[in-house]
Amino acid sequence: MDHVKPMIAPPGRPPEPRLKDPCAEREAAAEILHGDAGGLDVFLAGTVFMDMIFTGLPGLPPPGTELITDGLGSAPGGIANIAVAMSRLGLNVGLAAAFGDDMFGAYLWRTLSEQEGVGLAHSRRLPGWPTPVTVSLAYDADRSMVTYHRPMPVLPEALIGTPPKAKTCFLDLAHPVPSWTATMRERGATVVADVGWDPTETWSVDVLDRLDLVDVFLPNAVEAMAYTRTSSPEQALDALADRVPVVVVKRGGDGAIAVDTTTGERAEATALPVKALDPTGAGDVFAAGFVYGTLAGWGLSERLRFANLCAGLSVRHFSGSLGSPCWGEIATFGESGEVPDEVLRDYAFVVPYIPDASVDTATRAEPTVRRA
Repeated sequence: MDHVKPMIAPPGRPPEPRLKDPCAEREAAAEILHGDAGGLDVFLAGTVFMDMIFTGLPGLPPPGTELITDGLGSAPGGIANIAVAMSRLGLNVGLAAAFGDDMFGAYLWRTLSEQEGVGLAHSRRLPGWPTPVTVSLAYDADRSMVTYHRPMPVLPEALIGTPPKAKTCFLDLAHPVPSWTATMRERGATVVADVGWDPTETWSVDVLDRLDLVDVFLPNAVEAMAYTRTSSPEQALDALADRVPVVVVKRGGDGAIAVDTTTGERAEATALPVKALDPTGAGDVFAAGFVYGTLAGWGLSERLRFANLCAGLSVRHFSGSLGSPCWGEIATFGESGEVPDEVLRDYAFVVPYIPDASVDTATRAEPTVRRA
């Protein structure tokens, strides 16, 4: 990826998002997947954060010290990570979210709606409410985070009213399942869910009870083992398969394992062998790839490999959601020689889905402030 000069905003104003479509080939990708079919591919609701991501750190700063780092990115975070990742693959995404009426809220709204093509018909700006902010410290292929988030005066679910028609909807099981989920499922939507880190580390089994309305569950290994009280990702996978038709357990650098009880398929896929610079949002990018593969009608193994491909490409860049791949990057995957030919052959099934427009334009968005 070419380096660009950092965009520095005047005091008191947010950085201006780049409004040129970073993934101009997304419409061609949508045509390949759906033809002329309209409607939403994915509908989701949740909290959008202003992510500030420090990279290049040797570790966390000890108390009373200061670290000078060589990279800083800012980008939409929270539920926006997966919304952006899905939109970049050509999926038609609708998002219900609350935005603050401050400068960060204005930046996030413009970035998502004008640059990233995410539909915000069910989203609102809330007067007097500050935009949530997360500072992510990325180091040693991992990260630590600090978040500021005041309670919302209106939850995103309250903004929805009558839910739109969509092929899939995406949930965060850290919260109770909203009532509109059952309505969308009755209309034929596939319900996909993930769950975030439990800051209390109590790992309440109430989360497992929320799986009754879920068709696809995508926890990581730590979360899966904690909620099921098991001692290995494989044991957690089997325990969750008794509750959900399709379960995927993400294992980071060790890849992912999955089972589809509706077809009897079991699959395992290794992670993409690339150097990770920033893992922020990689799990969300994985989920976006898995949802795309589900809508494309791929088998379980292909869905896992494509999800790993998308996540692997994302960690080579800084800035969370803006590191998620466009089809242009997928089209040029492997040209650098960092991945052996025998590995590339495992992804040959993706080639028919790459739009012609992406071959000549491997473009992507940049963070507002980045490594110079």
